[in-house]
Amino acid sequence: MRPSTTGSLLLLRIILLYSAAAVVSQPANAASTSSTLDPKQVRALQSLYIPTTHDPCTQPSFHNATVCDTGTPFRHLLSLRLSNCSEDLSLSTTALSSLSTLTSLSFVDCHVPIVHFPTSLSINLLSFTSINSLQRLSGVFLSRFSNLTELDISGDSIKASGIHIITSNMKSLNTLTLSNTNLTGLIPKHWNPKLSHMDLSENKLNGTIPTSLTLLENLRFLNLSSNQLTGEIPSTIGDLISLQNLSLSSNSLSGSIPGSISTISRLVHLDLGSNQLNGTIPRSITEMKGLKYLNLENNNFHGVMPFNASFIKKLTVFKINGNDNLCYNHSSISKKAKLGIAPCDKHGLPILPPPAADEPSSSVDDLSSGDYDDGGDSGKKRKGDDGDHGPNKVVLGVAIGLSAVVFLIIFLIILSKCGGRCCGCC
Repeated sequence: MRPSTTGSLLLLRIILLYSAAAVVSQPANAASTSSTLDPKQVRALQSLYIPTTHDPCTQPSFHNATVCDTGTPFRHLLSLRLSNCSEDLSLSTTALSSLSTLTSLSFVDCHVPIVHFPTSLSINLLSFTSINSLQRLSGVFLSRFSNLTELDISGDSIKASGIHIITSNMKSLNTLTLSNTNLTGLIPKHWNPKLSHMDLSENKLNGTIPTSLTLLENLRFLNLSSNQLTGEIPSTIGDLISLQNLSLSSNSLSGSIPGSISTISRLVHLDLGSNQLNGTIPRSITEMKGLKYLNLENNNFHGVMPFNASFIKKLTVFKINGNDNLCYNHSSISKKAKLGIAPCDKHGLPILPPPAADEPSSSVDDLSSGDYDDGGDSGKKRKGDDGDHGPNKVVLGVAIGLSAVVFLIIFLIILSKCGGRCCGCC
């Protein structure tokens, strides 16, 4: 009996130890499957239809990105990106209040109406993005984000009387994109000196380009294309020594290209197309070693284009067409090159192509004085002209002959009548 009793006690101890280990391990397993995120923020994410089955801090969902701090006992969200949102998504002030720890908030393809942002969240945000997303945005709403360093609104209409309403309180702004937002008015004159990126393209901005923009020595990207800007490009544009991308296309800018533009040694992308720029193209542009994209099409430039074949070959994109008074030196560029402008004659003027065969010529004098006529062709043309006048002389001679015959017949009739009368008298 003793051996069996001893064995039973040993078996009982093993069972108790196993049970205790199972009890101890169960909370650990439960803790590993539960979120380490602040419960309030978990509920806020759930209200935004963001899955929280897994810890959002370690396993973000496919469409939404999250970044958390390392706080204890709970972590908190620092960055939230919502993309391709559900049609059922609706923002709420309660949920946003729980997310006041965010410093970065982005909406991409989330078509939802805007709601009031709590002051704590508005002040805490350093980066705010809305791309084809938020509806009923206003300048006053955006101006509350006074501590932003990055602002990107693209494809969303903004109701504001001007850009200054949005940016005047943003003293630390480093990156600004307000593209295709229906903004009107003038470009502000005062900016954070550390601004490095400005994209105000595809709006309805008018007026001139402020000279003060050329004081932004840290500016690397400047896109003011597709607006209604007028006036000249600032002569001090060359002061933007850090600039790599300059796009001023599709405006109504006039005047010549400032020579100082060639001093921007880091410039890679230069787009001045579809304006009313005139004058000659500065030859110094050929000295810009880093340039890869050059668009000067659809302007009013004249004279000889200063670029040779080797300069054009190193460019990835080159557009020069649509300048009717501009021509190229065919001794340095093959006539087979399809540039969209004419070759130059010996006077540096565009050589106009001869009229097409089916097009009527205006006059003999015009053709004989043209660049494409020679003496032989002119002589043949003059002979043709004499032949053209020959039939007119024949017709004139026939007419005179017929008139003489008619006159003779009438004379004979009158004479016969007069002769009969004379016989009666006798």
